[in-house]
Amino acid sequence: MSNPTIGFIGLGIMGRPMTKNLLKAGFTVIGYDLFPAGIEEVVAAGAKAGTSIADVTKRSDVIITMLPDTPDVEKVALGPDGVMANIKPGSLYIDMSTVSPTVAEQIGKLAGEKGVEALDAPVSGGDVGAQKGTLSIMVGGTEAAFERALPVFAPMGKATLCGKHGAGQVVKACNQILVGVTIAGVAEALTLGAKAGVDPAKIVQVLGGGLARCGILENRGQRIVSRDFNPGFRCRLHYKDMRIIMAAGQAYGVPLMVSSIVHDLFKRMIVAGRGEYDHTGLITAVEEMAGIEVKKHEE
Repeated sequence: MSNPTIGFIGLGIMGRPMTKNLLKAGFTVIGYDLFPAGIEEVVAAGAKAGTSIADVTKRSDVIITMLPDTPDVEKVALGPDGVMANIKPGSLYIDMSTVSPTVAEQIGKLAGEKGVEALDAPVSGGDVGAQKGTLSIMVGGTEAAFERALPVFAPMGKATLCGKHGAGQVVKACNQILVGVTIAGVAEALTLGAKAGVDPAKIVQVLGGGLARCGILENRGQRIVSRDFNPGFRCRLHYKDMRIIMAAGQAYGVPLMVSSIVHDLFKRMIVAGRGEYDHTGLITAVEEMAGIEVKKHEE
């Protein structure tokens, strides 16, 4: 399949730029979302409009979903009017959402029974990575399906086959542990420094040049101290990921003590009504407990 038609379902913060990168690479893309604005944006960039999940699935050789949560993927992939009910023989289904590994395994099994291929392929890199086409793509499934999907993955980022169906989701859970724990660590460091009277912008600058340097400081540090919490990846979605992580820890018998604290911090954000903040907005939960607002000093 030299130039497959790609159906892209889920045109949110991540899905829209991912679709645009596929269009720039020369693919024909049919886009669909529950919200018309998402469809209109990708159509303006050159995509075709889908009218339903079934419509997109029937018209496409490769179907990609990028959805918020496990129940959404279960409905879209496994529902009576969903992808698996309408997929053509020989098609490839790629779920790039972050969901439960057991659901990814279920989809992979059903795909095999229907004589089609499926991959779980969650991503890391946020909205910036989606825009630049530099996402880290963690893939679970067969090697044959992975090789087939590589030209499709290429415009969106770098893909790595992690193992059987569900393995991509397991690795994504590991990723979200490190990201969440790092955000919490950055939040504590900046709050401590700010309450001690140090300009947090200076802290970001200095820590970014030493062993403590990390993607959170590099990509979000200045936005944090500028109080810019417009979402690249929302707190409510990272909280969803932390719930998946805690369930995985219980299922596999792994103590996740630090992750449990980060889980509770994100829950605090949801309860406080800040679920739509970028996940680096987690610092506001630490600020409240410390009684200070972290922001760069006026020059």
